[in-house]
Amino acid sequence: MTMAGLESTAGIQNAWIQRHQMSVVGNYGKLPVVFARGRGAVLWDDAGREYLDFFAGFGGTVLGHCHPALVAAVNQQAQTLWAVGNQFYSHPQVLLAEKLRAVGFEGRAFFCHSGAEAAEAAIKLARLAGGPQRTRVISMHKGFHGRTMGALSATAGPAQNGFAPLLPGFSHVEFNNIAALESQMDAAVSAVIVEPVQGEGGMNMPSPDYLPAVRRLCDQHGASLIFDEVWTGVGRTGQFFGHQYFGVIPDIMTMGKALGGGLPMGGILARPEKAEFFKPGTHGCTLGGNPICAAVSHAVFAAIEKDGLLAQARESGELLKAGIAEFNCAGRQVKSIRGLGLFLGVELAIADATPVVRHALDHGLVINVTQKNVLRICPSLVISRSQIQHGLEILEAAIESV
Repeated sequence: MTMAGLESTAGIQNAWIQRHQMSVVGNYGKLPVVFARGRGAVLWDDAGREYLDFFAGFGGTVLGHCHPALVAAVNQQAQTLWAVGNQFYSHPQVLLAEKLRAVGFEGRAFFCHSGAEAAEAAIKLARLAGGPQRTRVISMHKGFHGRTMGALSATAGPAQNGFAPLLPGFSHVEFNNIAALESQMDAAVSAVIVEPVQGEGGMNMPSPDYLPAVRRLCDQHGASLIFDEVWTGVGRTGQFFGHQYFGVIPDIMTMGKALGGGLPMGGILARPEKAEFFKPGTHGCTLGGNPICAAVSHAVFAAIEKDGLLAQARESGELLKAGIAEFNCAGRQVKSIRGLGLFLGVELAIADATPVVRHALDHGLVINVTQKNVLRICPSLVISRSQIQHGLEILEAAIESV
């Protein structure tokens, strides 16, 4: 592209960015790109420049952009039924709930719009199931469960800054430390909420015996075990849900992000003996599980099964791990690579990896950073081997650039 073309491209981007800043609250740290369209694992900005998407919109577009099966589900449902309110029954919601039971565990589903709302529902359900004497909830340091006040109270860390006082009854212990959790368990604990793999906290993996031990402690003390599967659910890890790697079934599971394939969709799946405490009037969500989002969510699961994408996610994840381990700079700048399937973290030996993210973006690769120095590599499940290889080349150069 000529210099004049580059200046024209920058001008187009800047105009939209300025319009955004004049009209939208500035609560996100945005990067200076205006995306206009996408297909599969590829994005294009509004000047036509191409990017490989290795982040999938915080994991939401688990099947990539404009997946044909999801587009068809939207079109068909949009011409059939939009929303009737949850005082009535609808086909898509029933079909989705049945699918969750089939690929998850025997339970009952509640639908909402986001992972944060799912966390709120799970906490409320656990409180109801525990009774009035069980008012405590234990979560993990470096965990993340959302930004509503209940979910935020379960989220220890900087996200809480400026919002004190938070809700009473919440305490936090070190992740992957069963002794720390055991020391806090008592008859007042209604629930323990934990991510099978910590996403915002740095892509932290549990030891193989940690989640089974958490399950035993909850059973011993009569507390509900809540697995936050907002990041790790719906195939991202190479299983439908991250907890399935560890042979442990929760009492309540929260979902979001990938559940809607990019549409606003959240929910919980709760064992029947817990779910029965949500009686009419105890909790609700006006548009939760609306027919369009529910139909698309069902189509996400169907496509994953039809196209063998769980196995592909595991294989793609191993390809990414192996490629990163072979970087020329790996011994100097890559401290560790961790995660499951296509939910990976690359911890760098620098204090701030933001320049790496910017360098990658400038060269056509979308990635993200958490905990300041952990790169999150979370492409859609449809990413191809050739796209992985191309992305690795850009990523290596970006890491070397620092």
